[in-house]
Amino acid sequence: MQGNNKHNQFVSQLMRYCSRLRQLGQTFLEEPKLTRHLLNLIPAFVNGSVYSRDWNSNSADTCQNIIESSHGKSMESTNPLKLYIDSHKEGKGVHKSSNYFDIYHTHFDIFRGSDVHVLEIGVHSGGSLEMWHDYFGSKCHVYGIDVNPACKAHEDDRTEIFIGDQGERAFWKDFKDKVPTIDIVIDDGGHLPEQQIITLEEMLPHIRPGGIYLCEDILSDHFTAYLFGLMNALNVINRNEDGTASKASHFQSSVHSVHLYPFVAVIQKNDRHINEFSSVKGGTEWLA
Repeated sequence: MQGNNKHNQFVSQLMRYCSRLRQLGQTFLEEPKLTRHLLNLIPAFVNGSVYSRDWNSNSADTCQNIIESSHGKSMESTNPLKLYIDSHKEGKGVHKSSNYFDIYHTHFDIFRGSDVHVLEIGVHSGGSLEMWHDYFGSKCHVYGIDVNPACKAHEDDRTEIFIGDQGERAFWKDFKDKVPTIDIVIDDGGHLPEQQIITLEEMLPHIRPGGIYLCEDILSDHFTAYLFGLMNALNVINRNEDGTASKASHFQSSVHSVHLYPFVAVIQKNDRHINEFSSVKGGTEWLA
């Protein structure tokens, strides 16, 4: 029995590799120049991975850790989400990694008290939906998505629940037709890279300017590599004729930044479209 399981796992993994090789071949046919460029980046990616794997702390790190630890305790004492979860002793269950709460508060605080539309994928016991209502305030609109029809029970006059598979693009088309306004997307769903990629591709363009996409429980290098591709797109230079500015791509015009944390990615959208990136000068004295 165990041998059969190992064989099935091997076959499944082999099929995934073959599928990704086919995708790479198709991409090379469609975008040969871009594919060659990205393949040339593989050594740098490997070098960075090895450097981080072999990282050794030193006295400077130890000193900095003491400072950051003290600062972290101060933040925890004022983080409403941390205070909420610490006091939530009964009722609907909430299950989040402890390092997520500071990330939430860092990126979501600006929306508190406003007419904000929040979508969380992965409803489960419904406790986090209540947490978002408490955090964002009475003006917020909360939407939940789950594959389990039983989660519909968490729906009330403040929360709307949709039952569907985040890995299905047809589901997202229907959802976007029904919910035209979203400011924040929190992906705590199936955690498979294919699901996360489809969710990002379908919902990031749908988020309003200034909004936030957050994916938690990133457990796959495959999705991380996809995010590296997005970050690389933020640094594409397209200078004008006199070299004084770089015209913004469609992606740069819409996306402000990509943030990576342990097991979490946050993408922030620009609150307005950017046309170009230009440099500014100040002062009168310059080194010849």
